[in-house]
Amino acid sequence: MNVDVNAIFQIAGIGIIIAMIHTVLKQMGKEDMAHWVTVIGFVVVLFMVVRLLDNLFQEIKTIFLFQ
Repeated sequence: MNVDVNAIFQIAGIGIIIAMIHTVLKQMGKEDMAHWVTVIGFVVVLFMVVRLLDNLFQEIKTIFLFQ
C-alpha cells in the first residue's frame, strides 16, 4: 500500500497558510473575514481528507473482498 506523503504536506501547508492569513486579518481588525478564511480552509482540508478516506476504504474493500 502506497502512503501518499504529498497529501500530508499539502494539508500541513494549507493549515500554515490559513493560520498566517487568519492572523494578519485579525490584526487588521477584520475578524469576520478571518473566521471565514478559517472555515473555508477547514472545508478544503475536510474534502481532501474525505477523498483520502474513500481511497483507504476502497483499498480495504479490495483486500478483504478479493475484488
